[in-house]
Amino acid sequence: MADDRPVPLDEYPVHQVPLSMKHVATGDRNAYDRCIFHVLDHEGRALLIVGLGVYPNLGVIDAYATLRTGDSLHAVRASDALGEDRMRLAVGPLRIEVEEPLRRLRLVGDDDLLSYDLTWTAGFPALWEPHHLQRRGDRLTLEGRRFVQAGGVEGVIRAAGEEFRVTAGGWTGTRDRSWGVRPIPGEEGGRLAEEHPTEGFHWLWCPVRFGDRFLMVIVQEDADGYRTLNDATLVHSSGMSHISGSRRDRQLGWPVPEITYRPGTRHPERALIHLGDPRKPQELEVEILTSSPLAIGAGYPPADDWQHGTWRGRGWTDRRT
Repeated sequence: MADDRPVPLDEYPVHQVPLSMKHVATGDRNAYDRCIFHVLDHEGRALLIVGLGVYPNLGVIDAYATLRTGDSLHAVRASDALGEDRMRLAVGPLRIEVEEPLRRLRLVGDDDLLSYDLTWTAGFPALWEPHHLQRRGDRLTLEGRRFVQAGGVEGVIRAAGEEFRVTAGGWTGTRDRSWGVRPIPGEEGGRLAEEHPTEGFHWLWCPVRFGDRFLMVIVQEDADGYRTLNDATLVHSSGMSHISGSRRDRQLGWPVPEITYRPGTRHPERALIHLGDPRKPQELEVEILTSSPLAIGAGYPPADDWQHGTWRGRGWTDRRT
């Protein structure tokens, strides 16, 4: 018989449904709750990506950290059985500490291959992304709620004999928090999958931090170009004293991206994103300083060595360059 005693989080008045906080309201195997951080050196010398996810109906918690420097990518991944303490965001050598919700978080990695100790501080209020729904035939495959936020980062990163001193003036940190239902490897096949094959999609997720503004552009299109997700919003902030938002966010209409790829590859070299309404168009110019493919090291599809939510046993840690 399953152990269904209360867990520590049940002490707090945060319940949404008449269940223990050990459980989620859906029995869908693909239920998830996770985050991702991008920590970028303004000169393009390094890009650190850190993430942690919980999969309550699969009993899994996992995390990853990847660092791109030059032509090398250092990756540490960890997975374990999901325990009862949902306030402890840690697995293996990787952990995230929420020091002040929506304002300050600490990112810690303690591995011989890749280590870091960083404090992320919000520079702008968190911004909701559009409610995201996707179906495969009549099967709901994705329903997610996300918010995005940008800020400054301070601390240190070490890998392969290199040390990076991370300063708020020279580095930027963006983050995404999402939860809901999202496909995890092992989803059932059968007739539904045969009649509705996966055809791929185009995805543009572009958080941009300026000194006094934060711009978020998000676009998703099906294989035939039909747009299922669309938003472009400009957030103003006068600093931490106005972190809750002092000016109304500005909507910038239907973004139209023009991306120039390296010939014969999927590597973008530059981009021009058209924003605003026809009466007052604006353009966002993007120059690529460095990049990091999420399918290598970070566990995003179509990674063939490890993907999020998959059971690897207790205390699994993997590291590679």
